[in-house]
Amino acid sequence: MKNSKTLLIVYYSRTGNTKAVAELIQEKVGGDLVQIETEEKRPTNYQKEVEQNVQEQEREVLPELTTIILDFDKYERIFVGTPTWNMALPQAVVSFLDSYDFNGKTIIPFNTHGGYGAGSTFSQISSNTKSANVLEGYTVKGGEETNGLMLIIKDKNREKVSKKIDTWLEIIN
Repeated sequence: MKNSKTLLIVYYSRTGNTKAVAELIQEKVGGDLVQIETEEKRPTNYQKEVEQNVQEQEREVLPELTTIILDFDKYERIFVGTPTWNMALPQAVVSFLDSYDFNGKTIIPFNTHGGYGAGSTFSQISSNTKSANVLEGYTVKGGEETNGLMLIIKDKNREKVSKKIDTWLEIIN
């Protein structure tokens, strides 16, 4: 899979943990790395961000994205990285999934969370990419913003996560 031109790693990240996992995956398998970004700037205050996201989830609001992947059709395997917010996908990720046709593609989800696990993120990715082959996802504990822990996938912890990603990639081939 290394340096595959048909491989895309797309991710959404607030504190950098999901981005760190995306970068580790790219180091191992190659491919193009793209961050999902919203048109409207997100709140920097954690509690305001949580409140805005809960409202978006409840109202099924899909934020406009500045991220556009012009040559999306060329990608056969797509890693989709997301944090868990309110035990679900951030609406920006739902917006991304809603924007493209995943028919015949292989989706490989990965997730970072604050200690409560992947929530419904993997099942949401599956249900939003029905015509794709969705592989087993990888989830890892990232930061705990409520406790002031932001980017924790760094240094020795990054090495540990890197080894776990190696094992996961072997399992999913």
